[in-house]
Amino acid sequence: MGSFTGTRRYICKMVLGVVVFLFAAQVHIDTLYSSGNLTPEKQHPIVAQYITKLLKQYHYNRQEINDAVSSEMLDLYLQNLDRQRLYFLASDIAEFEKYRYSLDDKLTSGQLDVGYLIFNTFMLRVEQRMQYAIRRAEQPFDFSTEEYYQINRETAPWAKTTAELDDIWRKKIKHEALNLKLAGKDQAGISKTLVDRYRAISKRVQQYNSEEVFQSIINALAETYDPHTSYLSPVAAENFEIDMSLSFEGIGAQLVTEDDYTKVVRILPGGPADRSKEIWADDKIVGVAQGEGEMIDVIGWRLDDVVKRIRGPKGTAVRLEIIPAQSVPGSPTKIIRLVRDEIILEERAAKSETVEVTLEDKKYKIGIIDIPTFYSDLDAQRQGKKEFKSTTRDVRRLLAELKAAGVDGILIDLRRNGGGSLQEAIELTGLFIKDGPVVQVRYSSGSVRVESDPDPELIYDGPLAVLVNRLSASASEIFAAAIQDYGRGLILGDRTFGKGTVQNLLSLDRIVNFPEQQAGQLKVTVAKFYRVAGGSTQHRGVIPDITFPSVYDETVFGESTEIHALPWDEIAPSMFQPDDHVSKYLSTLRANSKKRLEKDLEFKFLAEELERFRNERAKEYISLLETERKAERESLEAQKLNRINERRKAKGLKLLKSSEEIPKDEEEPDAILLESQRVLADLIAQTKASQTAKITVDEKSDSKKTPKTRGSAKTDN
Repeated sequence: MGSFTGTRRYICKMVLGVVVFLFAAQVHIDTLYSSGNLTPEKQHPIVAQYITKLLKQYHYNRQEINDAVSSEMLDLYLQNLDRQRLYFLASDIAEFEKYRYSLDDKLTSGQLDVGYLIFNTFMLRVEQRMQYAIRRAEQPFDFSTEEYYQINRETAPWAKTTAELDDIWRKKIKHEALNLKLAGKDQAGISKTLVDRYRAISKRVQQYNSEEVFQSIINALAETYDPHTSYLSPVAAENFEIDMSLSFEGIGAQLVTEDDYTKVVRILPGGPADRSKEIWADDKIVGVAQGEGEMIDVIGWRLDDVVKRIRGPKGTAVRLEIIPAQSVPGSPTKIIRLVRDEIILEERAAKSETVEVTLEDKKYKIGIIDIPTFYSDLDAQRQGKKEFKSTTRDVRRLLAELKAAGVDGILIDLRRNGGGSLQEAIELTGLFIKDGPVVQVRYSSGSVRVESDPDPELIYDGPLAVLVNRLSASASEIFAAAIQDYGRGLILGDRTFGKGTVQNLLSLDRIVNFPEQQAGQLKVTVAKFYRVAGGSTQHRGVIPDITFPSVYDETVFGESTEIHALPWDEIAPSMFQPDDHVSKYLSTLRANSKKRLEKDLEFKFLAEELERFRNERAKEYISLLETERKAERESLEAQKLNRINERRKAKGLKLLKSSEEIPKDEEEPDAILLESQRVLADLIAQTKASQTAKITVDEKSDSKKTPKTRGSAKTDN
């Protein structure tokens, strides 16, 4: 049993990216056992019964498995198995409805028959669609006719007839063909790519095995509890251990399959993907090439097969074709090149640098500490090594170096830090406060455990700022919340992820005794984190003292976007003594930052890009007219060139005439980091001015007092 605080969803809700649960089809149950269909393995009914008991017993909510849960399970099944409503007909959905309130009884009694039946029906429907898609992809399309494809069908009506579904697929295939044409492929290349893609989807579905179906069934139930409770099949549990040990060689990214795409769940700190700064969580990988070899389309591939192509020996190169998370349908893909490497602790360690910031003609020396994750070398600790690596140990050393360098203030960068060791978050907070509680942990029983700073030594008491963003989660949120509640420093950036729950890992092999079969593991949410001030970090996250325009849309990223996320609430605050360093300066700091941002070119670009992203995401349809799509793409390219030229003009550099002239090493400035440095410099200036004013007042007060002399003292005596 172990606890985890990060946002990592190490287990896919299904290894193959389909979250399935139950039941139905217009086929009699006996057909489940016909040749070629998947059936439960002998251990599955017993494992299912144990899991339902464990969820009710250990989950934070102590949720009963009843008719309401049954209904949610069915909705999750329909949404995730056929999210875009591209396979089932309305008549199929009508048949599924009769099972809406019986799924709970079936699962708690270990009856999995209908769950497998519906999955077998799904496989049949996919095969029917792929046969149509392959036939249609072999034929050319006319991109000069004006029509539109509905790119988001999650709430669209289910197709009533096969003919209606054929027309939906015709437009889908045409949309994909147009993307390929705009990417430079000719008709032969378009047809080959699409035919290979649809054959791969068909093959992937036909290769599903019984264990994968069972995992998807159980995870549909688990997801009704909360998004971080999951069942790991034996294979998924093994992959989990690999991810935790970081012992493999590759690019350092965790992947799942979603809607035929391979999606990045998390970038591992210190790995090639992290160092590249070109691929992020929620990006989709659509192509993989070995070195400078041919780019292979991997849409529709099994996750295991994609991972095999991406992983490889240290020092070898892999190229990935990706669809960035913030891109809109029809935007061009991006190709990046990564050199595979071993993911080791040293590379994800905290690092520091010093920068000089000029504010109102005065220079300030700022120390920046980048913390990509909260880590601790547990193996080294168990071996009794005195110099083991940990976040707190490394930051303590960096603080000593920065103080020796004469910095005026410290900026802690926690952007994209998804969490890690809870103990490290607590001990790190202790470097900046003298003593006191750091976080409260509440269990389902109602009991609350207060975790406090274990070391009364105060390592750094100077001006402090903490920079966070929407991908800062869990342990990062605990540290930022404590710094904010104590008033110890400024929190800058945008609202954090909002993952304030604790998970334990239960080995089912210890409970279910099947000598020849492993039972897997259950990751279950058992507690919630609360700030020392009483509010939870769950769902709401940490709201910065000074907020900057965000590159991450809160309606797309974060815990609050999850339907079954546990809610925000609060408990009684801990007994703690705030040491307020910042509140009296906040209004001035906010006003000064706002004035700077109104004139800042990069923040203007950020605001424009976020607005464009939101507008594009609101669109349900995309044009299938080639001239219109080309115009949209050319507009994006022109906007990119204009922004680069505005930057170059501000720096006095030569302006570029076309996108082809853009240097490969042309970098976008980190506007948020730069403004954070300016805000911290402003805090330093305000603090020094306040201290100077206090000294002046004290001196004036002292000068008005009649000093006592040695003679008068004797007289008094």
